[in-house]
Amino acid sequence: MTFSIVARSADGESWGVAVASKFLAVGSAVPAAVAGVGAIATQADANVAYKGLALAHLDDGATAEVALQRLLEEDEGHDHRQVGIVDVDGNAASHTGTACLDWAGSRTGPGYAIQGNILTGAEVVDAVEAAWLASPEDAPLAHRLLEALTAGDEAGGDSRGRQSAALLVVEEGAGYGGLDDIAVDLRVDDHPAPIGELARLLELNDLYLTASTEEEKVPVTPELAEELDRLAREAGARDFAAWVGTENYEMRVAADGSWIDEKVLAIIRGDRS
Repeated sequence: MTFSIVARSADGESWGVAVASKFLAVGSAVPAAVAGVGAIATQADANVAYKGLALAHLDDGATAEVALQRLLEEDEGHDHRQVGIVDVDGNAASHTGTACLDWAGSRTGPGYAIQGNILTGAEVVDAVEAAWLASPEDAPLAHRLLEALTAGDEAGGDSRGRQSAALLVVEEGAGYGGLDDIAVDLRVDDHPAPIGELARLLELNDLYLTASTEEEKVPVTPELAEELDRLAREAGARDFAAWVGTENYEMRVAADGSWIDEKVLAIIRGDRS
């Protein structure tokens, strides 16, 4: 009752899962990933224990194929399961049990595993794969995954309709404040257009929870610092640092005030376009 893509970025630094379904809160059941280890999607009659088990096997050095084989051997209900795994090196494996409801199937390739069940047809996973392969390899993994998921939805998606979607991406040090590996963890639990809503949330995630690139950093001169404090006070804040904390822009302004992200600079100056 779900379609998903599990993938590793071309540079080998990020792993992630994008998933959509006519199922409440699909993000709570299907995806799991650990930076430097791999990622998994478990679906159909999902065995959520697969998530921890698979990542443990991968962490012990198993390839995606070996980890998948171990899961199936240990699970009497494997005929009802569907699962995709990508390991640390980008090896991919996918399984569709014989008891999964039509249409059900998968596609795998270097760095990706795509799977779906109760779909309108094979064209869904074909569209996901085509979009993944056509997207620029240097694009952020979250955006590549979302683009692929969107293509599958436009091709028909879940034959029962739409309800939820989720996006999970991990990369070492990419989390809030650089203190964990969760680069993106977004869930739309119940929505008439969940993938569109997921896209909206990803834009917000990019602004609030993604660190600035070097190209986006604007050095703060004494003159700019004075301007920023003035603008912050005009906005009702004690000073610029207080404005940053109130508006939740900590990921895009240097803690020591030495630089400000170009997007945040435009916002405080009143240009929110």
